Amino acid sequence: MGQTIAEKIFSSHAGKTVRAGEIVVAEVDVALIQDGTGPLAIRQMRAMGFDKPRRPERTLVFLDHALPSPRRELATDHVFLRDFARSSGAVIREHGYGICHQVVAEDWAEPGQIVVGADSHTCMAGALGAFGTGMGSTDVAVAMALGNNWFRVPETLRINLLGRFKEGVGPKDLILHLIGRVGADGATYQALEFGGEALREIPLTGRLTLANMAVECGAKAGLFPSDEVTREFMERHGRGGAWRPLAPDPDAEYARTMTIDLGGLEPTLACPHRVDNTAGIAEVRGTPVQQVFIGSCTNGRLEDLAEALSVLDGKQVNPNTRLLIQPASRRVWLEADSLGYLARFVRAGAVILPPGCGPCAGIHLGILGDGETCVSTTNRNFEGRMGNPQSAVYLASPAVAAATAVAGGIADPREVR
Repeated sequence: MGQTIAEKIFSSHAGKTVRAGEIVVAEVDVALIQDGTGPLAIRQMRAMGFDKPRRPERTLVFLDHALPSPRRELATDHVFLRDFARSSGAVIREHGYGICHQVVAEDWAEPGQIVVGADSHTCMAGALGAFGTGMGSTDVAVAMALGNNWFRVPETLRINLLGRFKEGVGPKDLILHLIGRVGADGATYQALEFGGEALREIPLTGRLTLANMAVECGAKAGLFPSDEVTREFMERHGRGGAWRPLAPDPDAEYARTMTIDLGGLEPTLACPHRVDNTAGIAEVRGTPVQQVFIGSCTNGRLEDLAEALSVLDGKQVNPNTRLLIQPASRRVWLEADSLGYLARFVRAGAVILPPGCGPCAGIHLGILGDGETCVSTTNRNFEGRMGNPQSAVYLASPAVAAATAVAGGIADPREVR
């Protein structure tokens, strides 16, 4: 019997052939913490009697959730994290470098790796064929201290993709559709493995969006094979030598299989206050919106900004709506600037935020007022997620978000272009 991608990765890291359901101790290739979860992970590691990570050169510390720091408590946490990085040799990525998951995809994740992080969207590394997964701060402390951890090898839900996207529809609509079908806990502790003939239609940036939101249906990871699309992305980021092919065996055994025809999808949104509370654009069109946010680790890449501009360019943001743009990393920010994207957003009436998590985490840079509604390209719309429990958040693609910014209410990008 063949193996899934998840089974292959854990077999290579456990030193033996393993199957879904087994408990294994596996080596960890990359461990990351960020400014929200990092201080606890470090304190837990020290409480276990360890002053330094086993592999400091593969231990990553990100200041990405609260920058520039809006409160002294958070600024003090940043001091603590900087001191830890200096004393331990851990790699630190400072203010403005970018969101941890985006930077890991650009600079660190490789096919066949195990990447753990004290942040639930670490699963985004699965777009490059790595088993990326979020863990609690204590579990990540163990991974930092020992260089390994225990895992239950997950069963796999296979997602076969067919056909081609229609105009105005893309990966964000696909993942919202999938979560709506599966439910918020429908794939708990499973790996989502994407495959099928339509994979060639989805660039690596779109795969990052899909893998990022795997956790929103309870999945432990969102996995893609490592193919020519993966190699091209890694070569473009100066890491082509780390590429290797990785794919499931033809006779791999899956917990279940779902098939989705991309051509049958429409622009899709997640309505307040659950990611699986999904609706087609026709059901929510016209809902008044006071803020639109385009960015985050889910949709803050250059291609996402280009998608938004394809709708917004030559138009103005509605006077009753504010538009916030936040590139996911410094690399994306600089590329967008060199191509004139940022200036075009500003001319349309948008505000540009520094690379980071920003409004998504609800800490600052876009907290909503009582009774306000936001359309966001982020990954969660829980009550209070963007800083105010008296507000409402809809999740959508960059195209839908841009159309909404122009219309002042939820709009179909195919009608605004």
